[in-house]
Amino acid sequence: MRKKIEGRTRLRLIPGGLHCEMSFDHVRIVAAPQNSPPFDVEGLAFEEDTWLVMSAEPKASEPQEHPIRLMTSLIEAKPERLGSVLIQGNHPLRFLAVVHDVNQEPTWKEEWIESALREIFRKAEQRKLQAIGLPLLGTLHGRLENLRFAVLLGRALKQATFNHLRRLWLITSPIITSEIIEMLEAELFRNSSC
Repeated sequence: MRKKIEGRTRLRLIPGGLHCEMSFDHVRIVAAPQNSPPFDVEGLAFEEDTWLVMSAEPKASEPQEHPIRLMTSLIEAKPERLGSVLIQGNHPLRFLAVVHDVNQEPTWKEEWIESALREIFRKAEQRKLQAIGLPLLGTLHGRLENLRFAVLLGRALKQATFNHLRRLWLITSPIITSEIIEMLEAELFRNSSC
């Protein structure tokens, strides 16, 4: 936005933008959209259900196994534990956060999301990762409010110990980057005295 002052045009910075950030316990936390990553990540979280359907390949392919073995595998399959995190892939690692049970309504619960967040941080530290990407779990395939996710994330961050993690990318809509960071700051520093 331009403003004329005594014959000169002065440029004024408009608040907002694609990225918004803060720091907590030596971790730089940046809220930014999917198409504007603030840094490279070594691990990336995904919202998942107990049967791992949400992360399955959308295209059909010919099974490599004999049909009887395939049917036996399906019969013996067990759902993953809610709140747990499975790891797949290499670079970046895929953290499959099991926060949905499609047999329930709603399919998610806050305690599952909070448990998965703690598990993501624990597993990232175990693997000595320095940068991870995290969508707002429960908001993509569920109806958890974005700002409520920030509260759950704040709780998980306060319980975590970070020796290796230095950068956390919160994958958000560009519209809510500043609100997410503001709510997260409010949750993290609520009881601190200045």
